[in-house]
Amino acid sequence: MAKTKELSKDTRNKIVDLHQAGKTESAIGKQLGVKKSTVGAIIRKWKTYKTTDNLPRSGAPHKISPRGIKMITRTVSKNPRTTQGDLVNDLQRAGTKVTKATISNTLRRQGLKSCSARRVPLLKPVHVRAHLKFAREHLDDPEEDWENVIWSDETKIELFGKNSTCRVWRRKNAELHPKNTIPTVKHGGGNIMLWGCFSAKGPGRLIRVKERMNGAMYREILSKNLLPSARALKMKRGWVFQHDNDPKHTARQRRSGFVRSISRSWSGLASLQISTP
Repeated sequence: MAKTKELSKDTRNKIVDLHQAGKTESAIGKQLGVKKSTVGAIIRKWKTYKTTDNLPRSGAPHKISPRGIKMITRTVSKNPRTTQGDLVNDLQRAGTKVTKATISNTLRRQGLKSCSARRVPLLKPVHVRAHLKFAREHLDDPEEDWENVIWSDETKIELFGKNSTCRVWRRKNAELHPKNTIPTVKHGGGNIMLWGCFSAKGPGRLIRVKERMNGAMYREILSKNLLPSARALKMKRGWVFQHDNDPKHTARQRRSGFVRSISRSWSGLASLQISTP
């Protein structure tokens, strides 16, 4: 049976006020849209305890002591990949026998939930510092500047990748903390390579790369797909093409043709200012 919605404190107080005014339980229930039995229960509580607030409820004592709760919370905070079985064994060695469900319920009350670890790119400390530097330098850039940028990159999609997951204990909004993620790296075999671009106005072209990507192929992809994408997105003159500093992106051969000038390099991101014919 579904749990009924609890009456607000204002409604409970109105019931008492109407009762003191001499109205019957039936009349109060019809006026407020509340069952007669509910009205009677609230009035009886008020007569007995002189309050309509919720009273402390009795229940079975917690199986895990406050000290045990602190222990398992500290354990999963240090190592979010700790399993429920590991925590059951830790408590059993401390003299407390509980089930995995009890562990799960206890940690949930502490704000910790078992979730699948996020997969994120493997970044070196130098990459993290460069990304943070770029973000801080452009934190206050006006929105109009970003509307004039086209972003581009390639991605490799694994057709037969691993589907296994790793679960971690984490708090809300902590899914991207390094302890709660699984670093991933790109590797060959069973995959397809795609090139694409987008701006604030929407996505550009998406191209499948059937051969090994190099500087010459990258230049050909840009010459055939970047400018048509810019026209389709109705970019203004002098729009900026933003990509990373991958060697094939910065090859000397690519710097000719429709690219007019290289404006600057931002923290591992090459920025090219282009005029659309």
